[in-house]
Amino acid sequence: MRTISMQRNILLFSFLFLPVLLLLMFVLYPLFELIRLSFTDWNGMDAKQVYIGFDNYIKMFTDSSDVWLSLRNNGFYFIFHFLMIPLELAIAVVLDSKIRASKFFKTIVFMPYIINGVAISYMFAFFYSPINGGLNGILEVLGLESLIQNWLTNESIVNLSLVFVSIWRFSGFHVILFLAGLQAIPQDQFEAAKIDGASSTQNFWYIIVPGVKKVLEVLLFLNVVGALQVFDIPYIMTQGGPGHASSTFTLYTLETAFKFNNFGMASAMGITMLVLIIVLNSVQKRLFNLKGVDEE
Repeated sequence: MRTISMQRNILLFSFLFLPVLLLLMFVLYPLFELIRLSFTDWNGMDAKQVYIGFDNYIKMFTDSSDVWLSLRNNGFYFIFHFLMIPLELAIAVVLDSKIRASKFFKTIVFMPYIINGVAISYMFAFFYSPINGGLNGILEVLGLESLIQNWLTNESIVNLSLVFVSIWRFSGFHVILFLAGLQAIPQDQFEAAKIDGASSTQNFWYIIVPGVKKVLEVLLFLNVVGALQVFDIPYIMTQGGPGHASSTFTLYTLETAFKFNNFGMASAMGITMLVLIIVLNSVQKRLFNLKGVDEE
């Protein structure tokens, strides 16, 4: 019996050794090293690293208005994606119904998500071009010359232009998530509601919305993480410009590290992003749990 138990332990250790080793090497060690560097003034090249305590964290929010501007821009992405959730759910409901060519439309909706983000950014950069871009050309054909803009160089609208690209890219993925949630709802609930004479609106509010609650929770978490980590779209399309008008927190962090050679500050910004994600996710879970308690 002891031999069998030992063999089982050896087998478990053999299966777990490599994953645990990879976790230590590529997740935990870099995390602790990032925390350590955030308390230094390391420039990325010198062997000497002077520990300066919490100076990087203090300077981040007191000496740099660009940090707050970047976080505000990140907020744009979260807010507009959040406002798109009802429309995404409505599209999922339509696609889940018995409409003709539903599989074709599901593929079309999901297609932008599987396209490379760099390709999408270059495509929309050309679309927004003030010289021969498609958007201004469409407005001109429609007789709306007064709406023609320099979409990526106007500080007042550049973030809206970039947010539209993000919505175009990710909304289809959100629709597919809602579709998965809708298909998990037991059909007998709809049949019982039909017998009771429930309307389509009542089905939506009392069956569909509670049925996709878990999907909505996941989607909000993805929105928080995605909004804080937006990088490729503003980097490729505007490089954070004009000035820092469209810079995001991730983009500004990388600029701090590789353009200004301040790896200590960049490490502090990386840890701050991690803390923000954890805090916002905790608040979101608490809100969902409180709502669940109230419903019970």
